[in-house]
Amino acid sequence: MAWFNRFAHGPTAIPESLRSVRHYLSGGELFLIARAAHDNSPLSTLVGTSQPMKQVARLISRMAKSRFPVLILGETGTGKEVVARAIHNLEPRGPFTVVDCSSLVGPLMESELFGYAKGAFTGAHVQKLGLLDAANGGTAFFDEIGELPLDMQQKLLRVLQEKEFRAVGGIAQRQSNFRLIAATNRDLASEVEKGRFRQDLYYRLNVMKLRLPPLRERREDIPGLVTHFLEKYGSGHEVPTDTMEALMRHEWPGNVRELEHTVQQMVAMNSGQWISRGDLPSAIANAEREKSALSSDGVRASSGVGTSAEILPLAEVEKRAILHALQVAKGDRTLAAAMLEIGRTTLYRKLKEYGL
Repeated sequence: MAWFNRFAHGPTAIPESLRSVRHYLSGGELFLIARAAHDNSPLSTLVGTSQPMKQVARLISRMAKSRFPVLILGETGTGKEVVARAIHNLEPRGPFTVVDCSSLVGPLMESELFGYAKGAFTGAHVQKLGLLDAANGGTAFFDEIGELPLDMQQKLLRVLQEKEFRAVGGIAQRQSNFRLIAATNRDLASEVEKGRFRQDLYYRLNVMKLRLPPLRERREDIPGLVTHFLEKYGSGHEVPTDTMEALMRHEWPGNVRELEHTVQQMVAMNSGQWISRGDLPSAIANAEREKSALSSDGVRASSGVGTSAEILPLAEVEKRAILHALQVAKGDRTLAAAMLEIGRTTLYRKLKEYGL
């Protein structure tokens, strides 16, 4: 293609791995991805030229201009923290502090958020500042805020209203003025109705809302993402057409994070330049075989040939779904539970029930 040749040796040279996927990308898309490899702007961290991702980029640019709270919604692995950092970095003011709500458990939660005074409890030999102290003047990113217990939701609401709080065991009020960006894979409106999330906090968060599309709704971005990850992890690896088509057919329950891990795995297991279908992870290879079998059954059924397709018991279907999720999540039970849209305790109960 003339355009490709014109830029191949220019100031924005096309990375070698782009040549193996250019069949799937327009000239403009090739240029955008190649430019991103040399671009340090905050929006360069977003890989994708689909309409949903263009809309995400437009919303990020608008949201960066204000200090209002932002609520980012999306499935696990869609890149919520990447988007939060882009919003902050477009108009950087102070530090970007991550508060991982899913990892804050038990009595440590309050001291991690608010810090503690010297002598507040056994072992508190010196004063410790909390994450909200660290966020002062900048942005506090509450990741998976739907995991925050109700009592902590109430305390956070007070901080947002008053811009002040007390450390654990402390007397004096401390101030912290930060922009709040929150993210969750839960339906917070539904959580409010069920009494698991405070309505007043939900209203406080839901000033500016951004919903990230799952990867299955923007499959046209997969070649560009594969190229991006090959540039990051590969060494001149190339993806042939049949392998790319298999990647584009996959449902990607773990979204971009799953795709990234898949590219890492294929690069690690591959000893040559070309990544073949044989390098696909077993989860994708098995799904391809199942689709092929279903297609064959459909052909036989439409031609009047009977089929003896097995009807699986519901428990077996559930067991297989759990095993598949754990395989995709590389054994990460928290991620597997999120993919299955069940709680972690439910997953642990099911694992015990099925002897997994």
